[in-house]
Amino acid sequence: MKIYTKTGDEGKTSLFDNSRVWKSDERIMSYGAIDELNSSIGVALSLELDSEIKDILIRIQNDLFIVGSDLANPNMADKKIRTTSEMITFIEQKIDLLETQLEPLTSFILPGGALLASIIHLSRTISRRAETHVVALSKNEEINRDALIYLNRLSDLMFVLARSINNRKKIPDVVWNP
Repeated sequence: MKIYTKTGDEGKTSLFDNSRVWKSDERIMSYGAIDELNSSIGVALSLELDSEIKDILIRIQNDLFIVGSDLANPNMADKKIRTTSEMITFIEQKIDLLETQLEPLTSFILPGGALLASIIHLSRTISRRAETHVVALSKNEEINRDALIYLNRLSDLMFVLARSINNRKKIPDVVWNP
């Protein structure tokens, strides 16, 4: 089977239900940003990291395929592949666990630190952008609300993960000084 089909040469693509939309459609922008986010996490996984962080990131990558598939299916009656509340709970539990290992924040911090933490900060911003695309999509079309909640929580987890990575490497948070 060839990777190219030529069916998108005129600027349209197929959704999960076989309907055709422009590649500039907000639905495509939404799961395109999720794909970009997943790739950025893949970059993070190419670095040396401890098993706890690695396991979290691999789980997120798998879950992002579910979120992307969810958004690629405009038929809300089709329950085949959907973002679930259990996926959100997983993220919340990881945030809560990692936060117990960190000093409380008293001000904004600048993204950076270790290379891995910096990549995770970049993933956080891609997650935020994906979320804004999904919000725009939700204003015009029905979506699974759990997909939106998942992305909102995920950017929070990415923030805590970046701080946790720096903390484990004994790199202090850099406080924003306006």
